[in-house]
Amino acid sequence: MAAPYPFEDLKEAVATGDIDTVLVCAVDMQGRLMGKRFHARHFVDSAWNETHCCNYLLATDMEMHTVEGYVSTSWRSGYGDYVLKPDLSTLRKTPWLEGTAMVLCDILDHHHEPVPFSPRAMLKSQIARLEALGLTPVMATELEFFLFAKPHEDIRKSGFRDLEPISAYNEDYHIFQTTKEEHVMRPVRNHLYAAGIPIENSKGEAESGQEELNIRYADALACADHHTIAKNAVKEIAWAKGHAASFLAKYRHDKVGSATHVHQSLWRDGAPAFFEPDAEYGMSDLMRHYLAGQMKYAPDITCFLAPYINSYKRFQRGTFAPTRTVWSVDNRTAGFRLCGEGSKAIRVECRIGGADLNPYLAMAGLLAAGIKGIEEKAELAPPSKGDQYDAAGAHIPGTLRDAADTLINSDMLKEAFGDDVVTHYHRAATWEVEDFDRAVTDYELARGFERA
Repeated sequence: MAAPYPFEDLKEAVATGDIDTVLVCAVDMQGRLMGKRFHARHFVDSAWNETHCCNYLLATDMEMHTVEGYVSTSWRSGYGDYVLKPDLSTLRKTPWLEGTAMVLCDILDHHHEPVPFSPRAMLKSQIARLEALGLTPVMATELEFFLFAKPHEDIRKSGFRDLEPISAYNEDYHIFQTTKEEHVMRPVRNHLYAAGIPIENSKGEAESGQEELNIRYADALACADHHTIAKNAVKEIAWAKGHAASFLAKYRHDKVGSATHVHQSLWRDGAPAFFEPDAEYGMSDLMRHYLAGQMKYAPDITCFLAPYINSYKRFQRGTFAPTRTVWSVDNRTAGFRLCGEGSKAIRVECRIGGADLNPYLAMAGLLAAGIKGIEEKAELAPPSKGDQYDAAGAHIPGTLRDAADTLINSDMLKEAFGDDVVTHYHRAATWEVEDFDRAVTDYELARGFERA
């Protein structure tokens, strides 16, 4: 993959003073960009080869709390270093930040081997499994999020109360309302496109203040890179314009949640491998086995699609969020939706994931489930029809506690990633449950303060 911004071009821009800062970024368990701001001259002289970070970056929670119980690192082991190895194929300008470029890194241990539970390494491992079968995963994501009238700083000071979306009504496909939001969304589209992210479009989504950003399909690793950079850029651009952007899966019980829909196909020798013109629904046997695997193992990978307590509040009937692991043909109430017609368009869309997912983990989990389906030659049940909220299929795990139990008992995931990786992410999930179990919520106060 050619870099959006060749290293030689960066050297030239640094020499002329056009670029003075390089963001050297790794992706943490939460899917956030973590790293350092380098003076551009130092980066092109030496840091382009490698730099270092504390190994707690793959063992903390959202608050950067040093969680006990990880085997990989702890206070006992002294929280040592990882190597950050810049992947120069990801080097790009960040036009929304003056004089700045960015590069993503792979996370390596002291022996310069990939850290197996690094999100980027996990996705690469499943891509390699498919490559051994002569297959290339091609994927695309849809990013849904809310824009709020006030910036994060004001919202935080208010205790996250009286949240006011940037618009007052459902703006799904609404041109007039989204015109009012172009001071945010126009630079999002244009700056990301200029950064080498193949933006297709943005649109209003099915709630007040809700947006969707669509990025063109790409090979799986590039897709996850594009998603992560776009999510960070949306937050930074909205903040610069005096607004807050939130990718929380469900910010109010009476509002629609925000999803990340993941579109998937497999290619062989540069051509799509999911299409069979004479087969029912145009689905090749490969596609049927792949989708059957995802149906079978959806509970195993739900932790990667819905990683937080809040993620499960989104799974409500009548909200375009699925509640069952069923598949259907062009039906937005199903967990898995067959989309498109013809050789290049046919694909499977997983609708389970929330806006809060880490795309590397979600895609790695989906690929692992699909690969297992191919290996087992899993049989695909007939498509479900009608309102899938009343379908007969299995329910998606209803809580993070349930999903964590399924994760740690998954032989499929242990085979795909190794026991240590599964144990690592099980600890991430159980910590989220433990932390929430200690919290006293507004709901509890309002319900019982006087009447209990």
